[in-house]
Amino acid sequence: MRVLVTGGAGFIGSHVVEALRAGGHEPLVYDVRQDPGADVRNPASMARALAGVDAVCHQAAMVGLGNGVVDAAEYVSRNDLGTAVLVAAMAEARVRRLVLAGSMVVYGEGRYECPRHGVVRPGPRAVADLDAGRFEPSCPRCGAELSPGLVGEDAPADPRNVYAATKLAQEHLAAAWARSTGGSAVSLRYHNVYGPRMPRDTPYAGVASFFRSALARGEAPRVFEDGRQRRDFVHVRDVAAANVAALEAEAAPGVLAAYNTGSGEPRTVGELARALAAACGGPEPVVTGEYRLGDVRHITADSSRLRADLGWKPQVEFTAGMREFAAAGPV
Repeated sequence: MRVLVTGGAGFIGSHVVEALRAGGHEPLVYDVRQDPGADVRNPASMARALAGVDAVCHQAAMVGLGNGVVDAAEYVSRNDLGTAVLVAAMAEARVRRLVLAGSMVVYGEGRYECPRHGVVRPGPRAVADLDAGRFEPSCPRCGAELSPGLVGEDAPADPRNVYAATKLAQEHLAAAWARSTGGSAVSLRYHNVYGPRMPRDTPYAGVASFFRSALARGEAPRVFEDGRQRRDFVHVRDVAAANVAALEAEAAPGVLAAYNTGSGEPRTVGELARALAAACGGPEPVVTGEYRLGDVRHITADSSRLRADLGWKPQVEFTAGMREFAAAGPV
């Protein structure tokens, strides 16, 4: 296939390009880092880029929590307007295959179970609780302690910040395009992606990047809350392989299929910091008790649907991946 990769010069996109090429496909990079005119919000440029293309792998996005609501207009412009322009151009060009870089942030908090009330959905954590160091959400019905579990793709969406809201809107736009054109759309809901070429030292970088940058300066990683918040850290090469699998799979026309894309090995943020510190030979992490509004406590994926439907499985084990990430150095 001839595949247009938006954001193809970025962290994840560049690995997708390499994986496509290794799989015998012809990736075409569309990225403002290489060409200022290659903006997904530019209809004329987008139309030219789609000429002769078989499929699109849409990685271009503004990511992370950024600076909160101050960044709202920019998030909506880059993520949602950009996706709207892309799918409109795809409809005109009769390109009928789309893989979208989705995100687990659409779920808000993960899956929780109360010993009395079964599966429950706690609301946003209160500032007073966070200030007091009470980080774990409690049962909204009885206040009991909850047990976190794996969230599946059928869980209701509950975006808790601007970035999350735009990622959910991207899925709705892709689904509308698929229904209108009979095209096939797949959203790969990435969990916490890490690996070589990960950006650093911006409000939009991931926690693994912040920790590695601190260690590169000889400083201890600063771990927010109590360090016990659970995430699913998945290597970027595994994510790239999932994109190729989604592009190559037989897909149902007229619908959007969503797949959690994670390692299947939940880890705490504290574990991440300790693994990176050990790999770098740096100082032990410091747990600060700080927090960020909009962060959720636990969010870990059930990626079994992706394994079953597309035959994908992650290849990079956590400790080995952290060693490679530490050795790669910041970009």
